[in-house]
Amino acid sequence: MTRAAFTREAADVRRQALIDAAARVLARRGVAGTSVRTICAEAGVSPGLLRHYFAGVDALIVAAYAATGARIDAALETAVAAAGPEPRARLAAYLTASFAPPVLDPQLLATWLAFWSLVKVDPAIAAIHRATYAAYRQRLEDLLSACGVAEVRLAAIGLTAVVDGLWLELCLDDAVFTPAEAGAIAERWVAGYTG
Repeated sequence: MTRAAFTREAADVRRQALIDAAARVLARRGVAGTSVRTICAEAGVSPGLLRHYFAGVDALIVAAYAATGARIDAALETAVAAAGPEPRARLAAYLTASFAPPVLDPQLLATWLAFWSLVKVDPAIAAIHRATYAAYRQRLEDLLSACGVAEVRLAAIGLTAVVDGLWLELCLDDAVFTPAEAGAIAERWVAGYTG
């Protein structure tokens, strides 16, 4: 009988597994139910391994928030890039992607709620939140400016609020309106700025 060779996961794979596990635990159990033990059990690693990659559970949650924001950003950026060079098509692709998987996901909502609950009490989470939303608004400002919108800063703030609100409602109860209707509502809102 031969034993299987021991294989060690690469450091970046283990680190990412912990980040993904933290996001899943936050979604399922909220901040109060998230601990080193629950995250490591979810990741299938010993609790000591978390300290090898992160300064503690708080640092891991910060990394999970940053990674979640980056995943959403990448999905939106991919949609915009695939839309081609026409400004309205690029903006429409951004709005459509905002109401489609992987962005439209009740599990993602649960994770975001946990992160948002920490924004006012954790300076590191607040900093990531500020940077994430600043980048989100900047991309919208760029897309809106290319479409001829003059007041891009205020338009981007307003459109962010519209998209976030529609996204939240769709994640909570998708029986009220469809993703296509959410996109149409956002498009009508933009039309008010573009004339």
